Amino acid sequence: MLDDRKAAILCAVVEEYIRTAQPVGSGHVADAPSITVSPATIRNDMVALEADGYLQQPHTSAGRVPTEKGYRFFVDALASPSLDRTSARRVRSFFDEAHGEIEQMLADTTRLLSGLTDYAAVVIGPAREQAPVRSVQLVGLNDEVALLVIVLASGAIEKCAIDVPAGTDEATLTAATAHLAGHVVGSPVAALGDLPAAVDPSVDAVAQAAARAGIGVDEAEEDQVFVGGAAQMASAFDAVDTVRSVLTILEQQLVVVTLLRDVIDRGLSVAIGTETGVQPLAECSLVVAPYEVGGRLHGTIGVLGPTRMNYPQALAAVAVVSQNLGNRLTEG
Repeated sequence: MLDDRKAAILCAVVEEYIRTAQPVGSGHVADAPSITVSPATIRNDMVALEADGYLQQPHTSAGRVPTEKGYRFFVDALASPSLDRTSARRVRSFFDEAHGEIEQMLADTTRLLSGLTDYAAVVIGPAREQAPVRSVQLVGLNDEVALLVIVLASGAIEKCAIDVPAGTDEATLTAATAHLAGHVVGSPVAALGDLPAAVDPSVDAVAQAAARAGIGVDEAEEDQVFVGGAAQMASAFDAVDTVRSVLTILEQQLVVVTLLRDVIDRGLSVAIGTETGVQPLAECSLVVAPYEVGGRLHGTIGVLGPTRMNYPQALAAVAVVSQNLGNRLTEG
């Protein structure tokens, strides 16, 4: 625990370092609005904060910079941050105009979030195995091929072409569609695996072919991961090796999904440095939030940047975008 004076000094150091990326001396801290003590007192307290592991001194003659422990104290002490009016209007305008398939919306959301924060943004799409089916349709392409279209409640659309018996007419496709819909609408796509036989053999042949195709598409689908603004985030690091490591991680879909879910599962909204559990991200921080569709958890969004990130802005942006994304997907 820190007393109020040391806490104010630590927060002033973090804020100044976030702003300038330069080690912070007592003179800069003394200029902070929240500080009312002398530079000598500030110097003594900064020495104490260093001894307690909140600050470190990169060079003997330099000022001090926050450690992970210092950033953690700063983040935990933050009141609920809010977006500035311009950014809030930008978010509202984006979701008011967002239309089309969910994949495009999620990809566009990463660009919105990256633009708000200047960091890399990640959006993990809804888990298909959990989303109930909203509608299913068979559309004839010719007399031997039909298109299966499955719309999920999350807004995701799955489609694939299937072979049907030669000479299959529209009436048979319509009957097969009704048979499929009667069994799977309101349930996950996996329910197609238990599709009962239709009374009409020709209808059953088409429906069973569609069910097999639908199950195949569902099982083949991996978590959708959308990443935006990686180049912007990379510019925040001086070391080329660090940039290369971070970009490599962002290209590994399974690692990204596991990372975001692990942070959420640990009850964190911010993972700082080694708290991510991923060694190449030891100089990064991750701000995350889940989003809900219809009251159910469906995905996660986050921003990845340097440990020197603007935490108030990042937390506010992630919170507002996750809320608006969930609302937009719930509306359909």
